[in-house]
Amino acid sequence: MTHLQLNEYQRQALDKLAIASLTPMQEAALHTARKGNDLILLSPTGTGKTLAYLLPLIERLKKDVGSVQAMVIVPSRELALQIETVLKAMSLSWKAMSVYGGRAAMDEHRTMKGVQPAIVIGTPGRLNDHLEKGNIDASTIATLVIDEFDKCLELGFQGEMQQVIDKLPSVRSRYLTSATDMEELPAFTGMRRAEKLDYLSAGGGEDKVHTYIVHSESKDKLHTLYKLLCTLDGGQAIVFCNHRESVDRVGGYLREQKLCFEAYHGGMEQEVRERALYKFRCGSSNVLISTDLAARGLDIPEVRHIIHYHLPGNEESYIHRTGRTARWNAEGSSYLILHNEERVPEYLPESVTDYPLPERVGRPAPPVWTTLYIGKGKKDKINKIDVAGFLYKKGRLMREDVGPIDVHDYYAYVSVSRSKVRQLLTLISEEKIKGMKTRIEVAK
Repeated sequence: MTHLQLNEYQRQALDKLAIASLTPMQEAALHTARKGNDLILLSPTGTGKTLAYLLPLIERLKKDVGSVQAMVIVPSRELALQIETVLKAMSLSWKAMSVYGGRAAMDEHRTMKGVQPAIVIGTPGRLNDHLEKGNIDASTIATLVIDEFDKCLELGFQGEMQQVIDKLPSVRSRYLTSATDMEELPAFTGMRRAEKLDYLSAGGGEDKVHTYIVHSESKDKLHTLYKLLCTLDGGQAIVFCNHRESVDRVGGYLREQKLCFEAYHGGMEQEVRERALYKFRCGSSNVLISTDLAARGLDIPEVRHIIHYHLPGNEESYIHRTGRTARWNAEGSSYLILHNEERVPEYLPESVTDYPLPERVGRPAPPVWTTLYIGKGKKDKINKIDVAGFLYKKGRLMREDVGPIDVHDYYAYVSVSRSKVRQLLTLISEEKIKGMKTRIEVAK
């Protein structure tokens, strides 16, 4: 049970998220924030840092302020969307909104002109844009969060972050999270009376990760990777490559082998990346091939296997990649594919063992779910309830046949049982959703 007293909004948030109690780290963060101190929270990926700063942030929101009260700076649109999703799931009285590059800033501005969000989550460049244009009233922003600060620096956002923070004259509380420590914080963060909570050595998941070496006879590891994936019995796996071109090359080979997978890297269009993540999260694909872009800031809770097709560039990269598995109370496995000329990195745990591959492997079973694309979205007044009701009534699906539903502005995705797809598409081929004829097909 949680030992600290929570207000009604915090209790409601935990209830909506089905969280019975806080972790020691989350309790410590809330306690520190209540003392009036700025907070530097150091903790590995997947340990609940988002909730650790959202709870004190919620505590500082006021009911009588009709403009933005809190700002969360993040390094990527994926993390912005993830945090917005968590806040919406809490069903708070305050509105939350994410802003980021890759979509029209004018659309975001139009949304802001309605009910002003109390919390804005965004990437530094887009936040600067809205602040400079006066779309966000900086005078009422009292709480500032910099999430994954080390990643922000790594991506070169220091100048843009400084510009954002310089435009916020009324900030009273500052929270900064990081998965790595740093000797000195840049002065532009404004954290002068900060208290540091260091959980980097406490339960990052390393002791729950089984680490293996997979030997490849050839420098070209494609066939070795394929055989490894075939031995994992369809468990969710992320394959990390060091370059975008390598992701594409590995994907091309697995496609030739007719293995189900999704690819993910920074050179892909945003909509394509979002679709890949959705299909991986919902189980329509069990394999995600990615650069280190997927090593941080993504909410993918069920990953059982991490495969390093290429050796990580350094220990920090290895830690972040491996942090995608063994999240919370789960266990996971990490595999490094090495050819004879590659050395085992010194930073690997002592418990590392070889993972022998059999001469012959069977093909893994196909995923249980399939993702459907629906050509209507929020702008067409379509919501999750509409999609689910349509599939139940017109498609004759049962509740257990329908998985997560993700509704965007102009389209939606829904996962359905693979065994029911053919029958479903036949049944709904001439049907309308909310009186509208639309394209519904298996997502490419």
